Amino acid sequence: MYQVKVEGNFSSAHSLRGYKGKCEALHGHNWKVEVEARSDDLDAVGMVVDFKVMKQKLHAALETLDHTHLNRIPYFKKINPTSEHIAKYLFVKLEKSIPLLFAVRVWESENSSATYSK
Repeated sequence: MYQVKVEGNFSSAHSLRGYKGKCEALHGHNWKVEVEARSDDLDAVGMVVDFKVMKQKLHAALETLDHTHLNRIPYFKKINPTSEHIAKYLFVKLEKSIPLLFAVRVWESENSSATYSK
């Protein structure tokens, strides 16, 4: 099994509705996002997916989140913008444009991440 991964970053604010604690208040993160594709086979060039393509698609997806208040994005008006939901949001956004997409991992801090995969 071959695995390839690219990373990106964005900064945003959010508040967690229904959470009892500090994260219920508006606060921000410098998020790190990892996107992974997997395959048993390589293409004719010897790649799973071109890193350049993966980076372009990830960058475009992150532009919609960067320097925003996540709760104001239509998707997150009803769904809490937790790390888990952000990972799924990005996976769904990327799965049609990144062939062989396996997982999206979102880091909200150096020590805390959430992953979504199918």
